[in-house]
Amino acid sequence: MTRLSVNVNKIATLRNARGGDVPNVLQVALDCERFGAEGITVHPRPDERHIRYSDVLELNEHLTTEFNIEGNPDDRFIKLIERVHPTQVTLVPDAPGVLTSNAGWDVEKHFDHLKSLIDHFHGLGVRTSIFVGTSLPTISAARETGTDRIELYTEPYASAYHQDRDTAVAPFVQAAAHAHKLGLAVNAGHDLNLDNLAFFAQSLGQLEEVSIGHALIADALYMGLERTIAAYLSCLKAKA
Repeated sequence: MTRLSVNVNKIATLRNARGGDVPNVLQVALDCERFGAEGITVHPRPDERHIRYSDVLELNEHLTTEFNIEGNPDDRFIKLIERVHPTQVTLVPDAPGVLTSNAGWDVEKHFDHLKSLIDHFHGLGVRTSIFVGTSLPTISAARETGTDRIELYTEPYASAYHQDRDTAVAPFVQAAAHAHKLGLAVNAGHDLNLDNLAFFAQSLGQLEEVSIGHALIADALYMGLERTIAAYLSCLKAKA
């Protein structure tokens, strides 16, 4: 079954809005694991406006499921991965001030840089994933970097889902099939939610992991965290 990795950035955003340590990021992450999540994702940014680098170090000491750290691989980020050795690093081409991730890598343009990073992270024993769109040549280039996985940027699917879900998902089905043919595992994330997740997972077939934060935390305000995680897991089980 596809693994659910909960992105806890929004918990940190809420904490930082008031100062102090409420809600506690570590406690929420541990509760997510206790309620059935198979991984925790964080995306530290240079200004630490949500997840702080200190959060990453604390989480790393206590998590028992997979730990996925995503972000733009600047020098500070690379040093963090060298220190933490997470289960997975997901490389995302964020500009420093971007509100949220809004595009995948132009792998062909940044090929040498990405390949060097992936070689380095593999040397640390860390699984690698590159955040990409659905371009088949881009996915082919990603394979040549030596990455273990790609993560498909799913905002275009989510935006078009209610207009025509079959048309919306088609490029992702094609992209995932191409990746699998090349020997790449496929993750996905961005704007997946309780409305569109089950159809996406059913359509793609073999999908290793989805990383979901904003929608899941928003749903938890109404449903509670335990029920919310159960609902997302149910969406992923529906594909079977």
